[in-house]
Amino acid sequence: MNDLYLENEWERTEPDLLAYIPQDFAGPGACNQHFLVVKTPPGSFLGFWTQSTFENAGDQRVVFSRSLDRGVTWSDPQTIDGPQPGDAQGTGLASWGFPIVAPDLLADGGHRVYYIYNKNVGIDDAREDTTGLVRCRFSDDDGRTWSAATYDFPIAPSAISHPDPAVPPNWIVYQNIFVTPENHVLAPFTRWASNTWDPAVKLNLNLLEHWSEIYFLRFENIFSERDPDKLVVTTWPKAQHGLQVENPYRPGVSVAQEPTVQALSDGRLICVFRTLRGVNYYALSADDGRSWDKPRVLRYEPGGNPILNPMSPSPLYRTHDGRYLLLFYNNDGTANGGKSPVDSKHNRYPAWLTVGREIAGEKDHPLRFGPPKIFATSNGVLLPNTGGTQVAVYPSIVDDGEERILFYPDRKHYLLGKYITDEWLRDCDPAYNSTRLRPPIAVDAIRR
Repeated sequence: MNDLYLENEWERTEPDLLAYIPQDFAGPGACNQHFLVVKTPPGSFLGFWTQSTFENAGDQRVVFSRSLDRGVTWSDPQTIDGPQPGDAQGTGLASWGFPIVAPDLLADGGHRVYYIYNKNVGIDDAREDTTGLVRCRFSDDDGRTWSAATYDFPIAPSAISHPDPAVPPNWIVYQNIFVTPENHVLAPFTRWASNTWDPAVKLNLNLLEHWSEIYFLRFENIFSERDPDKLVVTTWPKAQHGLQVENPYRPGVSVAQEPTVQALSDGRLICVFRTLRGVNYYALSADDGRSWDKPRVLRYEPGGNPILNPMSPSPLYRTHDGRYLLLFYNNDGTANGGKSPVDSKHNRYPAWLTVGREIAGEKDHPLRFGPPKIFATSNGVLLPNTGGTQVAVYPSIVDDGEERILFYPDRKHYLLGKYITDEWLRDCDPAYNSTRLRPPIAVDAIRR
């Protein structure tokens, strides 16, 4: 690649907003992913992400940037936490954080921003950047400064946890939090099994194939309690196992990862997540996330074709007007020469969007989706030393009624944003366009 080509490569996905361009493809700021943006009460956009030389490198840290003009310009990244000079090699990593904005919490009526992340403390029980404490810092000045003190919260153990309670859990929250109809702050997370439970490392399997289940952190009083030492965090469901989907390659082993949760108009919750079966799954809760029914295949409509997706994050967003946006990759893992759902070097482009609308009275499959539309593609172009060809993996959305902006990493390197207008969405909205009905495809018949 010549210098001119590299200089303009960030434009490939046709972004409207540019949040961050690294200086090079091999330095400590080369890898940028898990880009979560929130709007605060004064109208600022706060962006948080995981940065490193490469994913799970020894310098992996969580960073933050601030925009005062709705994402047009951004401050230079500021490190919130990461390895310190005295840390042993491969320890101290800070990764996969998520913000919680608590409005009107302070005595003067101001808001607080909590930032919660995975903090490695020198133990690796699945992978360095997933084995860690639930650690927190906060800001009372809209992200200008962050607390020197840190606070740690528990994750209740389960059947797949390490038997030694001193070993931190294996976990990641990959989307912004969700406020339930009962006003609970819910953070759905992937829990990977301890290596003592599932010897995936000995089998030379990566994190995408490791035994995994879905649980939910609930922050019980974070909107009302000012003292961080008095915050109460609980783990749901209160059971030895979370949501599970069987691994088609290792019977009896669960692989269920990267959940997002949204509310339905009848008060139920829907949780959508990735699996190893080449399709997305979903589950429903009728009690505000305390318990969930059995996961099953997400389809374009009840009894319709499954929504194909490899082992890639596939967030479901609820718009301010009550529609649902699903970002996914529209293939079972075999796109672009991919060999299986875990072949992320090939099957994570293009990224597609579809609009979902609720089906009145439907109890089992409450959403109908329209024909998918390409949101962004890398065209299979590799960047040196970066995240392969994958695009829009670990994105986030700001939809405040004024604008709808999808923020996304491009090849885990550039951090970008696109406006998603109602006009653009019309093509994939089932209210205007329906999917062509065909006989349903059985999940086990999907090519792997």
